[in-house]
Amino acid sequence: MHEILLNVESKEIRCAYLNRGQLYDLVIDRKKTRQITGNIYRGRVTNILHNIQSAFIDINEGESGFIHISDILENTKKFEEMFEMDFDLDYDISKMNASPKAKDISQLLKIDQSVLVQVVKEPIGTKGARLTSNISIAGRYLVLLPNNPHRGVSRKIEDREARERLKKLVRSFEMPQDMGLICRTASAGATTNMLVEEATDLLHSWQSVVEKFDQAQGAALLYEESDLIKRALIQCIDKKFERLLIDDYATYQRCKQMVQKYADEHPLKIELYRDKTPMFERFNVEKEIDKAIRRKIWLGSGGYLFFDRTEAMHTIDINSGRSSTNPAGGDVEETLVRINLEATEEIARQIRIRNIGGLIICDFIDMRSNKNQKRVLEKLKECMKEDSARCTILGMSEFGLVEMTRQRNRESLAQTIYTSCPYCSGSGLVKSHESVSVDIERSLKRLIHCQNQFALKLVLHPELSRYLDSGDKEFFKKTASLSNAHLEFGVSDNLHLNDYLFYSTLNGQKIDA
Repeated sequence: MHEILLNVESKEIRCAYLNRGQLYDLVIDRKKTRQITGNIYRGRVTNILHNIQSAFIDINEGESGFIHISDILENTKKFEEMFEMDFDLDYDISKMNASPKAKDISQLLKIDQSVLVQVVKEPIGTKGARLTSNISIAGRYLVLLPNNPHRGVSRKIEDREARERLKKLVRSFEMPQDMGLICRTASAGATTNMLVEEATDLLHSWQSVVEKFDQAQGAALLYEESDLIKRALIQCIDKKFERLLIDDYATYQRCKQMVQKYADEHPLKIELYRDKTPMFERFNVEKEIDKAIRRKIWLGSGGYLFFDRTEAMHTIDINSGRSSTNPAGGDVEETLVRINLEATEEIARQIRIRNIGGLIICDFIDMRSNKNQKRVLEKLKECMKEDSARCTILGMSEFGLVEMTRQRNRESLAQTIYTSCPYCSGSGLVKSHESVSVDIERSLKRLIHCQNQFALKLVLHPELSRYLDSGDKEFFKKTASLSNAHLEFGVSDNLHLNDYLFYSTLNGQKIDA
């Protein structure tokens, strides 16, 4: 059974996708950090970086957006990536790309220029949104390309008759020659009237964007993508989910109204959750979210996974753990293969729930047989096929390493829920009290011998102060007195656990050690 749970709170909406009762995917949308991918803005160029052929554009969404020259010039590959599909186009792309192109971004953009841009990648951390001027307005079945003449059908539609019907239909649409239209995968099941109606709606949306651009003053939002609630409802219809369960009455009523439009396509059950136990607890989603934030994940066989993140990549380490790697009379290699195969399913699921993007390295348990390595690799590829984000998986190295990339379209689960620790700045480490004591000794000697400070007060965090009570404070006082200096101690709750400050007792001024 496939179903979606919508948990609506005052500051947050959570959308959980369940497959046979198990959490399959998770999307969290918060009011202060709503998703803006697909939104179209009137932006203002604030800075041009000639060395990397890029520009910063103010779109009135916090950090300025970022655009590269390749996102301004027409690029068919960009559309393939944006809509997670390959396009079967009805003309020679090489001729299109042979047209003259600007060699410098300053030929295309000027400071304070007003530009029409669209967000293709969410702002993450301190990085602003990635922008493009290759505008596209996506509907359920079609994608309108207002400034591009592409017309084609998704290659994911494998039925030959359906493809030919859609090709003829998309060619026959009466639209300006410089506009394009792409039939998405879902269009295979749509009638001609449904496609014509959506194409008309998309054209009206584009006309509205143009009008708002001309009327706006400064940076402004011109077109907003569907919100999470509507996207969840459409996904239920397109993928024939059995149920949409909602724990908020107003949202339930809204979905009941919206679903009437699709009543003939799929008999979706929309239900209001009424139990006192919170919905996500009732369906074990909260436990799965807690699990998805942990570093270590146990497998049913007794093996486990370790998830770690560096600046450049995420790493996933598969270990045999408590599993019996040498069963009586059994094949050790086959046991390890079974753990690896089980790991592939959990890796694919955790990557979706955690929303891990960028470069990912999986370190599988070593297998001697090339045949077994291929079995594990093929299983991983099969499990990752269900992911809505674009993924690329390379082969397995002789050390059992698999490199893969996953499209990063929004913040990860950890980035959404957590912020960096003010003590360790996200490293997960702080200095030991002993290490800080050693630093204090060096600083004390430097102040006395190099800066001629002989009347000092050392202010510490209370925990560090308690540690130094065991003998270090007496040692510091003795060290100071040997150089005819006097040292006092104080405490402050406002200090970082590893920080300490020196003050002059003569004038009360802080002294940089």
